[in-house]
Amino acid sequence: MSIDMEAVIFDVLGKLAPGKSASSEEVARAADNENWRRLTGHVRNTARGLARQGKIVITRHGKPADPEKFKGVYRLRMPLEGEVVAPPAAAGDVDE
Repeated sequence: MSIDMEAVIFDVLGKLAPGKSASSEEVARAADNENWRRLTGHVRNTARGLARQGKIVITRHGKPADPEKFKGVYRLRMPLEGEVVAPPAAAGDVDE
């Protein structure tokens, strides 16, 4: 079974009020409620790609996080109207 995680992310975020966010667990459960734990890496990787494109915002502690550098617990939301999503750091600037 192949899951279109982009579609799942947009479906979950599209149901939220502007400025509200969803956890990665909520997204994974929306994709497969029984096996959601297996999908958390897929959610993270897909979210990272969408955030790089400026289509969603990854937040940590309620603030936008760099999609290249964020670690730990995070949430996802749609960009706010008029919000400028900063471009990601250059490849040489990424902390490993």
